[in-house]
Amino acid sequence: MEILVVVIFILGYLAITLEHNLKIDKLIPALGMMALLWAIIALNHMQVFEVNTELLELEPAELEGTLLHHLGKTAEILIFLIGAMTIVEIIDYFNGFETIKNFIKTKSKRRLLWIFGILAFILSAIIDNLTATIVLITILQKVIKDRELRLWFAGMIIISANAGGAWSPIGDVTTTMLWIGKKVSAAQLIEHVLVPSIVCFVVPIFIATKMKIFKGEIELEEHIEAEQKTPSGAFMLYLGLLSIVFVPIFKTLTHLPPYVGMMLSLAVVATFAEIKSRRKFSMTTHDGESDAHAHHSPVHHSLGRIEMPSILFFLGILMAVAALESLGQLFHFAEGLNQTIPNTDIVVGLLGVGSAVIDNVPLVAASMGMFSQPMDAPLWHFIAYSAGTGGSMLIIGSAAGVVAMGMEKIDFFWYLKKIAGLAFIGFFAGGVAFVLIRDFILNVTP
Repeated sequence: MEILVVVIFILGYLAITLEHNLKIDKLIPALGMMALLWAIIALNHMQVFEVNTELLELEPAELEGTLLHHLGKTAEILIFLIGAMTIVEIIDYFNGFETIKNFIKTKSKRRLLWIFGILAFILSAIIDNLTATIVLITILQKVIKDRELRLWFAGMIIISANAGGAWSPIGDVTTTMLWIGKKVSAAQLIEHVLVPSIVCFVVPIFIATKMKIFKGEIELEEHIEAEQKTPSGAFMLYLGLLSIVFVPIFKTLTHLPPYVGMMLSLAVVATFAEIKSRRKFSMTTHDGESDAHAHHSPVHHSLGRIEMPSILFFLGILMAVAALESLGQLFHFAEGLNQTIPNTDIVVGLLGVGSAVIDNVPLVAASMGMFSQPMDAPLWHFIAYSAGTGGSMLIIGSAAGVVAMGMEKIDFFWYLKKIAGLAFIGFFAGGVAFVLIRDFILNVTP
C-alpha cells in the first residue's frame, strides 16, 4: 500500500506541475491527492509515526491525533496567510499602493531599474513577493509605454521580488512555512539570508544596467488620475505595512504563534478602514441591510477578494506531504539521499534549481519532513534562500513569475532567453555568498 501512496503522490505532483498544459487549476489535484492519501491510510489501518527529532527515530502514533496535529500546523499557516492577504486587499481598497508611484521621479532607465528593483526587494519582504510583483507591474504599466522595455523591467522585478521574499519570515510562503514550523527564527533568518539575497538581486541588476536596452531615458507620465487618489491611501499603506512588520515583533515578545499577531494586526487595520470609510462598525446585519453592508464595507470587500484557490492549494499540498511524513517515507528518503549525496549544500542547491520547475511550496514542505536538523541550523536558512530565489530561473518557477506572465503576457521562451541567465547568475552568486558568510564570518558548522 505504501507504493500506491507514493504513486498517487507522484501523479498528483505531476498534475500540479503541468497545470498550464492540463488546463486544470492546481488546487484540484492537490485537494484530491490529500484526501486520497489519508483515505488509503485510514482504510488500510496503516501505521503512522511522529518523528522524534532529538533521537532521529520514528515513534508510533494514533491516526486521529496525527491528522489533527498536521491540520493544526497547516491551519496556522493558512490563517496567517488569510490575515496578510486581507490587510493587503484593504490597502488596495484605499488605492494605497498609488503612493509608491510618487517615488518615481527619474527618466533614466538605469536609475529606474534600480528604483523598481529596490522597491521590489523591500516590498516583497513585507507584503510577500507575489503582491509586490502585482503592485509594481501595475505601476510599471503606467510609467513605461514601450512594451519590450517593460518586459525587461518585469523580468528584473521578478528576480528582485523573489530575492526580497527569501530573507523575510513574511516575504514568501516557503519562509513563512519554515518560520511557523519552528525551523527558523526571524532574527536568525535575516542574519543569515539577508546579504545573500541582496547579492542575488544586485548582481543581475548591475549586469542589466550595462545592457543596451537600459541605456537612455524614457518619457514619464507626470500625473495620477484623479479617480485613483483617495485621501486615506497613504495612511492605510503605511499602517498596513507597519502592522505586518509588527507580527514578528509580537511573536518575539509574547512567544505566541505568528497567526495570533497577524489577527491583531488585521483587527487594527480593519478598525481604521471602517473609520476611514466613514461607516459605523457593526458586528451584525439585519434583513436587507446585509448585502449593502457587505458591498460597502472595506473589510467585507477585502475578505471577498483574497485568493481562496491559493489557500485551498496550500491546504491540499501541505496535508498530502504530511501523509508521507506520517508514514515515515520522507524520513527514509532523506536517509537514502544523505548516503547518496553526503554534501547537503549540493542537495539544497538542487532543491533551488528544482523549484524553478516544480512548485517550491511542496518542495519545502517535503524538506521539512526529510531533515531533522534543529531550529536555525544553517541547512534551514539555505533552504529558505534556495527555494525562495531559485524559482526566478523560469517564468513558471515562482508565483511572482506566473502573475507577471499573466499581467504582461510574457512568453516562456522569451524569458528563458533573456532573463533566465541573469537569474541563474544571481542565484549562484547569492549561494556562494551564503556559504562564505556561513563558513568564514559566522563560522557556523553546516
